[in-house]
Formats: sequence, C-alpha cells, structure tokens
Amino acid sequence: MGLFTELRDSVSRVTGRLFSEDEQKRIGIYGPPNAGKTTLANRIARDWTGDAIGPESHVPHETRRARRKENVEIKRNGNSVSIDIVDTPGVTTKVDYEEFLDYDIDEDDAVRRSREATEGVAEAMHWLREDVDGVIYVLDSTEDPFTQVNTMLVGIIESQNLPVLIFANKIDLEGSNVQQIANAFPQHETVELSALEGDNMDEVYDKIAEYFG
Repeated sequence: MGLFTELRDSVSRVTGRLFSEDEQKRIGIYGPPNAGKTTLANRIARDWTGDAIGPESHVPHETRRARRKENVEIKRNGNSVSIDIVDTPGVTTKVDYEEFLDYDIDEDDAVRRSREATEGVAEAMHWLREDVDGVIYVLDSTEDPFTQVNTMLVGIIESQNLPVLIFANKIDLEGSNVQQIANAFPQHETVELSALEGDNMDEVYDKIAEYFG
C-alpha cells in the first residue's frame, strides 16, 4: 500500500504541474492605497481588451474588493503573455473611517467604507498567499517608499518566490522621485510610468511580457 500511495501521489504531482502550466497566469496588482493601481489596471485592460476593470477615484480605498480581468493577451517584440489581471485593494496597517470624512462622505458611509476596506486588505493578502502567479507592485513616486507596509509586502512576495516588477507611478507629477524607489528595493527592477497619462507604457508592456511570459 505504501508503494501504491507513493506512486499515486507522484502521478498526481506531475499531473498537477501539467495542468497548472495550461492555466491562465494570474498577475496581482499590489501596493498602498492611492498609488494608482486601478488606473494602471484600467490602462492595461483598455489597451489590450478595450474594457476597463473598475472605477478610478482620488478618494482612498475606492477599490475595496479584488477585481479580475481575464484573458489579457500582451504581445511585445516576439514575446507574448496571456494573463488575468487582479486589481487588489490597497494594503495598509490601519483603515480609519475619518479618512473618508475629508472627501465630503457622510459618517455612516465612511464607517461602511472603512469596514469594507479592512476586509479588502484581508482579501488582498489571501490572493497574495494563495492565488497569484506574479506581482506588479505599484508605488506613488511622489511618496516615500520606505514604509512598514511596503517592506512587509515585498518581503511576503519574495518569500512566495513570485516574480515581481516594481512600477514607480505618477512620474507626471511634480516631486516624482523614481530613484528613491529604486534605492528602496534594489533587488528588483523599477520601471517608471504614468498610468494616468500613458507615459512609458511601451516599456511597461515589454517588461510584463518578459517577466511573466
């Protein structure tokens, strides 16, 4: 029985690998709130499928549930990759309902949003540990990247042995400092872009095809 069980398990592992190679690759878009994750997800989806993924907003935590766009095929310089994009809620250590009051949102709605955003953080972490095959990590290049959340998330991504690209977003804004992000995570390649304006998207797509293809 021991030999049969071992043989059965071995066949199952090989079969699982064969099937997993045929499955669509899930690429999670991660980062802190308001880094421009949904703007980037929509830019990619529109460029290659014609459809958006979700609403964009200057209000923090607008994305409070993960959204998925399937079958996004990117072709670049002989490389091709077909992926599912997973736009995840912004990860933070604390969601305070008072954050929303500054945007003319009434208190009841602010409390609801904060509760949903907290649940969204948990969902994003679940996707990271269980359900993504690679990560696009988006940072606002006008903000200091040396934070507890960024260090924690990049560490978790590395512990999962997931391929990761770091995107320094919002280069169209005054105060953008791409080098500061490159210095924060020198072990990973940093690509600059403006998801809002579409700046440097050719290199973005080149790198996505190269890293995840």
